[in-house]
Amino acid sequence: MLSSIIFILVLFTGIGLFTYNVRKISRNIKKGQSQKIRDNIPKRIKLMLSVAISQTKMVRRPIAGLMHIFVYVGFIIINIEIFEIIIDGILHKHRVFAPFFGDLYNALIGAFEILAFLVIFGCLVFLIRRNIIRLKRFHLAEMTRWPRTDANIILITEVFLMSAFLIMDASDSILQSRNAAHYVQAGYFPVGNFIVPLLINFSDSTLIFIERFCWWFHIIGIFAFLNYVPYSKHFHIFLSFPNVYYSKLVPKAMFNNMESVTNEVKIMLYPNADPYAGTGNGEVDENKKFGAKDFTDLSWKSLMDAYTCTECGRCSDVCPANITGKKLSPRKIIMDTRDRIEDSANKKLSDKTLLRDYIKPEELWACTTCNACTQECPVNIDHVSVILEMRRFIVLEESAAPSTLNAMFTNIENNGAPWQYPPSERLKWAEDIQ
Repeated sequence: MLSSIIFILVLFTGIGLFTYNVRKISRNIKKGQSQKIRDNIPKRIKLMLSVAISQTKMVRRPIAGLMHIFVYVGFIIINIEIFEIIIDGILHKHRVFAPFFGDLYNALIGAFEILAFLVIFGCLVFLIRRNIIRLKRFHLAEMTRWPRTDANIILITEVFLMSAFLIMDASDSILQSRNAAHYVQAGYFPVGNFIVPLLINFSDSTLIFIERFCWWFHIIGIFAFLNYVPYSKHFHIFLSFPNVYYSKLVPKAMFNNMESVTNEVKIMLYPNADPYAGTGNGEVDENKKFGAKDFTDLSWKSLMDAYTCTECGRCSDVCPANITGKKLSPRKIIMDTRDRIEDSANKKLSDKTLLRDYIKPEELWACTTCNACTQECPVNIDHVSVILEMRRFIVLEESAAPSTLNAMFTNIENNGAPWQYPPSERLKWAEDIQ
């Protein structure tokens, strides 16, 4: 009875803390500007099934893609068993579903064990790639000690959780063979059986202790993992699905028109046009900014992008500016956005802004808007939209564009083209052509 009470307290504490953390992140995302995304639902569902669930972008790099499938799919499916663990913990039973499902239950436990082994294997490969092979994209400037440590904590935690699951099954298997009380004959243990020789000489009491310890370690570890994830880059486990669903469906390089500027252009072209057309309330918002200076000027989708980032570095790995040694790293842009959101929520650096204090103009102007980063991102983050919004602020609010751009703007205003020549001289180059 005491065991059940302790388990229920752990259960509700874990779920309660997770709910609190998720709501806090939700509030932070809602601080972004309104952006209505309700179009083409069938296409969005298809995209989510392809990118987020089938992971078609991950497997473009076969080794990392395959290992990620092992870890992600294995970890999710194995944790279906948590439902049984929860029932067992509340009722103080052992393998409560075994009598109801018979051979199917045995097959499921066997499949879970194989997947647990694949999770361990995948995590070990990732640890080797990060810490021994030291792939370059995991050690760029923005990958400071904490991002690297965060990744290692998650991978090592998953290895321990899956190892506990397999050791629990191995000790359970021995206790079943000895007809120990409370241990019903259930389950098939294709991987646990390889661990049995290491435990076979222990007494029943020792094996019961090992089995119970691993059981508690596994379930408490799952709840601890669940509540660590919102503070980690691994929150993409939950956000990747909605983030992909709300992806931009128009061509990636298409700009978002600013309503106020569009209205000004319409007035120039059509003097009799309604200057308030399209504003929705018949007024012009005089306080509305052009572009983004801080995270609250970005759309809520851009803020969701920041929380969905996996920090895998594929975006920076294909960025032509980054490859040629420029300051720009698309991953850093997204990581800095998330850091700014969190710092603001925690009342840190309240007098600072995303632009300049976190992201420097030099980084923004290095972007060629080729959208290689958005194309490569496995969770469909739109890095370029964040860059463009801050560029807009620099140009339209601060008039602080680079001199080359200012010269172009002047030429467009005076000559109707980016060049310094008037329209009457544009065809002079062709006068001598026969």
